[in-house]
Amino acid sequence: MSLRELQQPIKEKYQRDAEAAKITLKAKGSQVGETALACNIDIGRAIMEAEAHHGVGGPGTGACSGDLLLAALAGCSQITAQMVAEAMGLKFRKIEVHVEGDLDLRGTLGISRDVPVGFTDIRLRIEVDGDVSPDELASFQRKVERYCVVLSTLRQPPTIHTSLVAAPAEAAGA
Repeated sequence: MSLRELQQPIKEKYQRDAEAAKITLKAKGSQVGETALACNIDIGRAIMEAEAHHGVGGPGTGACSGDLLLAALAGCSQITAQMVAEAMGLKFRKIEVHVEGDLDLRGTLGISRDVPVGFTDIRLRIEVDGDVSPDELASFQRKVERYCVVLSTLRQPPTIHTSLVAAPAEAAGA
């Protein structure tokens, strides 16, 4: 079954009922053991592990939060690129996405208030191996950039609301 055939009934449903297209994704972080340097992230369908980067005192053996952010961008861009290429009927042998991000850990460690916390530059490179014209590549790039959820979110950040809630005494282990 083609991508178009898979998506057609979904698109028709969302055209009839716009509310059906609105979803809420969730993630929950939980401490692992006694260490402040690692956690589990539960998305309901999978549990991922994260740890502090070696540059801030972590063990450096697993994915840090920055890795996970870049991985989300790479994964979303890769899937979006594959879907766009198929929808456009592009003839390709391989599509591969590469993502790199720069940050200064002095900001994260609170060494300097003049240094931002977080990434200052992120580079996304999409490599296409195939018989594709320059015009097709330009259209392909525009569409990937338009439809990639993570890229769009990073470029136009949503409002983020934070709250702190005291856990009930019994849930806190009392």
